[in-house]
Amino acid sequence: MAELVGIYAASHTPVMLNFPEAIPDDDRHEIFAGFRALGDSLRQARPDTVVVVSDDHLHNFFLDNLPAFCIGAATSYRTPVEHWLKAERQVLQGDADLGAHLLGEALRNGFDPALSMDLTLDHGVLTPLHLAGLATPGAGVRVLPLLVNCVQPPLPTMARAYQWGGMLREAIASFPGDVRVAVLATGGISHDIATPRMGVVNEAFDREFLRLLQAGEAQPLIRFATDHVNEAGNGAEEIRTWLLAHGVAGGRGFETTYYKAVANWYTGIGLGRWAVGS
Repeated sequence: MAELVGIYAASHTPVMLNFPEAIPDDDRHEIFAGFRALGDSLRQARPDTVVVVSDDHLHNFFLDNLPAFCIGAATSYRTPVEHWLKAERQVLQGDADLGAHLLGEALRNGFDPALSMDLTLDHGVLTPLHLAGLATPGAGVRVLPLLVNCVQPPLPTMARAYQWGGMLREAIASFPGDVRVAVLATGGISHDIATPRMGVVNEAFDREFLRLLQAGEAQPLIRFATDHVNEAGNGAEEIRTWLLAHGVAGGRGFETTYYKAVANWYTGIGLGRWAVGS
């Protein structure tokens, strides 16, 4: 049977790869060390497959077909889709069997995901994997993307994202294969894209969101995320990925391992993990 061996979350921004020198050296070294530590922790958990919960930034999907949730069930994924991202083009190994199982379990439990066997992954998935050292040929882990619409309203509710996490936990546990599975949520925290507020980071929102994750009470967290996400920028809608991971953890056991408001990278950089089985 499959075993859940780790649950993590990390902010992402393409600026980390495209213009890393836009922030002071000390800050950059500190942040990159945080991602390397996340990668070390993930490797120590020895996952065979990492379910990466992220969003598609209107690359694979557009207004003619934009699912609220999409499970990848391909044997491999090309990345990155952005020609301008300063990252080597590569092919990441997928986990089609687990993807198909998660799709079936989601449908059986009243969730209605889309399915894709042809995704070219963007910076949302690639950046945290790259900085954590997990997007290399020798990393030895398969990738299973679970994409959440965080970019174009109507968006799935914060409560629905959390509910998805609980379903995902049970679906992983019911997979008959002998597979070690980790979950990496990536997105947010506060940031604006292509608005006059771009570069403004709402540190107060970020710290309260992280505090509520750590407090371990789902309803106050969901209420805060629902009522205040608009104060944290259009990019902050990506906190749905963190809520989904929180649901995988059963709403408990979160630890912030790093946070800094990084205006010149346009976002709050947060890293965290949940105690598996808490």
